[in-house]
Parts: sequence; C-alpha cells; structure tokens
Amino acid sequence: MTNIRSIRGRDYITLMDYTTDEIKYLLSLSRDLKSRYYQGERHRNILTGKTLLMIFEKPSTRTRVSLDVAATQLGMHVIYSNPQELQLGRGESIADTARVIDRFVDAIAARVYKHESLVEMARHAVAPVINALSDKEHPLQALADALTLWEIKGRLEGLRVTFIGDGDNNIAHSLMIIGAKLGWEVRIISPKTHWPTKFNELLAEDVRRTGANIVISDNTEDVRGTDAIYTDVWVSMGMESEAEERRKIFRPYQVNTELMRKAGPQAVFMHCLPAHRGEEVTDDVIDGPQSVVWDQAENRLHTAKAVLLSLLA
Repeated sequence: MTNIRSIRGRDYITLMDYTTDEIKYLLSLSRDLKSRYYQGERHRNILTGKTLLMIFEKPSTRTRVSLDVAATQLGMHVIYSNPQELQLGRGESIADTARVIDRFVDAIAARVYKHESLVEMARHAVAPVINALSDKEHPLQALADALTLWEIKGRLEGLRVTFIGDGDNNIAHSLMIIGAKLGWEVRIISPKTHWPTKFNELLAEDVRRTGANIVISDNTEDVRGTDAIYTDVWVSMGMESEAEERRKIFRPYQVNTELMRKAGPQAVFMHCLPAHRGEEVTDDVIDGPQSVVWDQAENRLHTAKAVLLSLLA
C-alpha cells in the first residue's frame, strides 16, 4: 500500500494519474476520517496556516460545501471566488492568474467548463490543483462513489457498476477510470450517439492489469445482475439549448421501478446530484429503499478531507 508521501504535492485533476494503491490509500484514509468524525473528532488542525482558493465557473452545492467544510475542519482558510470576481473575468490569462495566486495559496480547487483550463492552471502553478468538476471528469465524486460502494457492499474489488443515460459525460468517464483502477465491471448503457469516446483505449493497460471489464451497450436489459445503477442529469450545465432534444433521446433510459426490478434487489441506486426528478429518475427510486444517494453526498466531505490531507500534509 502507498503512503501519504507519494501523493503529497501532486495535482488531483484526473484519477488516471493515480495508481490502484494510491486510490486505495485515499479510500482507506477517507474511511478512517469518517470513523473519527463519528467518534466526535470533527476538527484536526493539521493544515492550520494553509489556504485553499476555490474558483468556480459553475454553480455547486456538494462540491463547494464539502470542500469548504473539509478544509475548515482541517484548519485551513478558504477563499471562494468565481471568474467575474477575479481578473480572469476581464481577460487575464489562466497562466498569469495561476502564476500570481500560486504565490499566495497552498492549493487551488477549480470547477471549470473545459478540462484544459485545469491542465493549463496546473502547468503554471506549483500548488496542487484539484479538479472540482470539468467537462471530462469529476474525480472527487468518483472517490465518494467508491467509498459508498465499499461501505454498502463490503468490498472494493469485483463490483459490477452500471451507468445509464449519457454515456459520454464526466460521471460516466470517472466511473470507467476508477473502475478500471479497482478491477470493476463497468457497464455504460446509453444511446449509441452518446457512447464514451477514447476512454476504452486510454484505460486498456489498467483493465489488463486489474482484470476490469468495461462494457458499452444501448440495451437496458444489460442492467441485470449489477451491484449498482448510476445515473446523472440528461441536461448538464452549459447544455440548456439542447434540453428538449436530449430529453427525447434519453427518455428510454430513465431509471424507474421497472428498470430497478430488472437490475434485481441487490442493486443500489446512485446519483451524483442534483437530480431532475421525473426525468432521469423517478421519485419512488431516488427516495426508495435501494437508494444510497444521501450516503454518496455525505461521503463527499470525508473524501474531500482525505484528498486535501494527502496533498498538503
């Protein structure tokens, strides 16, 4: 198993940059921090004197609040901003912004429209850059998802996780990556027009090494026997102009009682939230006994704490 020294000072932009052992280390640390949290150890001032800058181009509930609370409980000072409050909003380049704020803060968490913005920021900042969501990936969410499944299913290896809906979105990508690293069978069920691009070839080495399996299908019958059914909104931020067309395309892929019945009683329901109830999921599923979405949401706090602690301690 890896240790904290191998992670310290690195960026957390994509889980593709992390080994299986490093991901397991982050998950073990998350679980330990959660246990301590419930034993009353809410504050560990290990990172006192350090500052986290959060730059969010998009709205956020879980990512913003979990990072803020996690940093605060570790003793950090948190600054929240959007590009309009910085000179980024008036045309300053990402490179120049990164060079400056790197002199002030110890870590940068950014939620961006374009993944390349994170890569550019990391190129010009020594401080670790954390992906708080991009168009390609959401690695903070993926870590919380894995922790939730570990808690519910009692194991990390050999899981079967099915994502249904837009198979080429950031959550589907992140599940494929962490699944390839941990040896899961990840099924992506989506219209052929929205199958994930490039990730199969990019993950080929991890799949070979861990024995993972990535299945791409447009048939909802392929949910049978899965450990988890996962979905996300059909209309992501920035896609509002395509809303009606996307609703028509994805309607057959709604997660409802019939689909959960096909999956079987062993299947839990997962969603990164926010949910558009009545679209990608029905109320009876998200509020039903197989739903673990609130556990996922809570685990965003404990995994965020583990990431900050590992990168900065």
